[in-house]
Amino acid sequence: MPGTVLGVGPGVFLLGLIWIATLLLAVLLSRASRSAKFSIIPLLLLAIVITLVLLFFPRSSEIPTPVREVETVDGFFIGRYVLLSVAGAAFLAALFLLLPLHFLTPVHAKPLQVH
Repeated sequence: MPGTVLGVGPGVFLLGLIWIATLLLAVLLSRASRSAKFSIIPLLLLAIVITLVLLFFPRSSEIPTPVREVETVDGFFIGRYVLLSVAGAAFLAALFLLLPLHFLTPVHAKPLQVH
């Protein structure tokens, strides 16, 4: 399934990020003055609402879509075989032109050294 890390989607990471930020802000606001401490309640309610919206209204279905196999198509199939046949014909022509030169090379006798 694309877009997953360790089998979980981005929504799980988003929920974790929201709650980590909420708890961090709640700890910071708990050290604030008496009137600022009351802002923790709307912060927690906002995090709960966002969590419920993400849980009850998911964007994708729970059933994963079937993965379609990727079919590899060789588009240069004919050209590759034409190139192979031309290279094979050039090799055979070079071989048959080289063999007569090899077999028909004149061999001259060495003169005998007589004392």
